[in-house]
Amino acid sequence: MRLSAIGDCCHALPVLRTLQAAWPETRFTWIIGQTEHRLMEGVEGVEFITFDKRHPRASRAAIRRQLQDRRFAVLLHMHASMRANLLSRCVRAERRIGFDRARARDGQWLFSNERIAAGERQHVMDGFFGFAEHLGIHRRELRWDIPLGAAERAFAAAQAPGTGPLVVISPCSSQRLRNYRNWRVEHYAALIAQLQGKYDAQVVLSGADTAIENHYGKALEAAAARPLANLIGRTSLKQLLALIERAALLICPDSGPAHMATAVRTPVVGLYASSNRWRTGPYLSQELVVDRYPEAVQREFGVPVSQLRWGQRVRDPAAMELITPAAVMAAVDRVLGGPDGRP
Repeated sequence: MRLSAIGDCCHALPVLRTLQAAWPETRFTWIIGQTEHRLMEGVEGVEFITFDKRHPRASRAAIRRQLQDRRFAVLLHMHASMRANLLSRCVRAERRIGFDRARARDGQWLFSNERIAAGERQHVMDGFFGFAEHLGIHRRELRWDIPLGAAERAFAAAQAPGTGPLVVISPCSSQRLRNYRNWRVEHYAALIAQLQGKYDAQVVLSGADTAIENHYGKALEAAAARPLANLIGRTSLKQLLALIERAALLICPDSGPAHMATAVRTPVVGLYASSNRWRTGPYLSQELVVDRYPEAVQREFGVPVSQLRWGQRVRDPAAMELITPAAVMAAVDRVLGGPDGRP
């Protein structure tokens, strides 16, 4: 069971692949959120049961009816929230494995009869692999293979018909009311000017259909000296994944697209000042993260990161001001700046 969010479901998929590699005859069912299922739909070897968080009681009742005659050997309760805890009661399983006490938020330990080992200062995905390790499986399978169709790949190809490298920018976090993760529009505009001027980059903007993201899209379109493609609010999750797969680079703050890019092995320049990249950063692109979290922590809390609770966020929107366009461009150059100036 992992209901949300997009990034965390991307982290959960390699754990599933690890279990499948170790136990090829075992059948797996994944209880997942409806939005997240739109990305994962078609993943081979798993039965999906979707949960609609907009109507939690009705959805929970429907899942209870669907599972009333079924019994599972193991429940991997990989989502520590009260919503997931209540939903877990619909699953009859002999072994109910949850997080260790420190990570079993909202009383998850009351809904489990086993706990994974405590992990010290782990990345979220490493924490998820604790469930496989609890079952005696230590060889990891870092495989995502989220299926994409010809239509999604054709859509992606149509967005960047030129010869310059495709750079996708997802400027905002999905935390609509928590803009402390978002970089300033002016900084993105300066970065886009350098991308287009130095690398002749084909820039595509992505994001959800929210007020803040639409504001960013319109402002960046207006500021750009050369055309860019504003696809904010205009892609499905699979179309976005196909676009990121085709890209030479993704630039974004701490948000779901960073982990979608990891799933298709696209380099990510992550913008991290409000959250700890070692916990939530792009798993395969840590060397490209522009990391100002230590400075932001010192400024807000007056202590080094080592003295802070693991995963503590910085809530000050001004923290992202510690990230400069020059620092981001330096990370971009590591990806696009080949010996002859080409990717």
